[in-house]
Amino acid sequence: MCLPKCVVPTLLVLYCLLLFSVGCRPAAETQAIPNAKTMAATAAESLYEEAWQSLQRDFIDDKFNGQDWYRWKTHYRGRLHDEEDAYVAIATMVSSLNDDYTRFLPPRDMKEQTLYIDSKLYGVGLQITVRDNQLRVVSAIQGTPAAEQDFKPGDVITHVNGESMAGLSVEECADKIRGPEGTPVRLSVRREDRLFDVTLERAEIKIQSVFSRELPVKDIAYIRLNSFISERALDEMKEALSKVQDKKALVLDLRGNYGGLLSNAVEIADLFLKKGVIVSVKGRRSEYESAYSALPDQVFDKPMAVLIDGGSASASEILSAALQENGRAALVGSTTFGKGLVQKITPLEQGAGLNITISKYLTPQGHDINRHGIRPDVSVALSPKDFELENDAQLAVAVKQLSKQVGVSLPAEVSFKFP
Repeated sequence: MCLPKCVVPTLLVLYCLLLFSVGCRPAAETQAIPNAKTMAATAAESLYEEAWQSLQRDFIDDKFNGQDWYRWKTHYRGRLHDEEDAYVAIATMVSSLNDDYTRFLPPRDMKEQTLYIDSKLYGVGLQITVRDNQLRVVSAIQGTPAAEQDFKPGDVITHVNGESMAGLSVEECADKIRGPEGTPVRLSVRREDRLFDVTLERAEIKIQSVFSRELPVKDIAYIRLNSFISERALDEMKEALSKVQDKKALVLDLRGNYGGLLSNAVEIADLFLKKGVIVSVKGRRSEYESAYSALPDQVFDKPMAVLIDGGSASASEILSAALQENGRAALVGSTTFGKGLVQKITPLEQGAGLNITISKYLTPQGHDINRHGIRPDVSVALSPKDFELENDAQLAVAVKQLSKQVGVSLPAEVSFKFP
């Protein structure tokens, strides 16, 4: 059959189009199905991008430690092949901020953060932090193996069981120290020019917030607040105060208290104040800013002295500054640790997370706590001889000041031992 001439070119065009379509279809389908390597790289890029955006949005310093933050957005583009690459890249980006408390949390550390309060802890009872790339002791928790040793705030732990802690995050260091109950762990410690080892047996760490004891001066009460982390800290403090209402004065001991929940610091301060600002929180974003003031109801209104030292951090500094700057109590001891930053845990893809510094604490008079600490009204240093004789010179000074204030006479040969 003969076709009209006008139809032949049309059929040739259709035939060529069919050849092109059929010939290219396998290649197109192959490109549409990414292989495992491509999928892993895409997931790594996505995780990194999410971390960058979270820091861009929330980190307290809008100058990002004086650097062009946008260069980090594309710094690793095309170079991340799997989640481990993403973890290293994010940790490197975070370290450029030079903030001791902003940290990347891989899935294992993120899970540990969410389970921390309700889980049983097995370790030695040391509260630690990384400052200036060194693992430092903040305090030893009362009633733990560490409290029975000679640890001091600021001690540097250089090695754990012979393994260097240099360059590790605080979570990685803590993981090295923790272990099964009853097993030993050897800590190598540097204190100024002195190097020494301490071997401890791991145990379950139970945190009780409030302790009380009788002093040789019966009219002056003593309450020690060990931690603000427990949700029962406020109730424990209320219960302790209910038992000392007949006393004429109170020594509140915050030494070695590494902090905890901001809400506990505010609510416990409110027990001692009937007016005034407790703390202000300042951040880059308005939702991270707030101010807390005392309510009129006051649970304990008698004279007070507060004991502080280099192990008093964060929530302890909020409480001590609130009492000091509102003229409610004199601070006795040594300058506090200087941790006045607020962190927010931000979940990321694949179970990871970021602990981001989002704001800072300011005292009632507007002083920045971070890296400065709170200075005592009466500075009392503890000497090696005090420790040798178990003589609590700071407590002695606080009691003597309060006894004069409330007209209580001290026994002739009174001595004060460490709690």
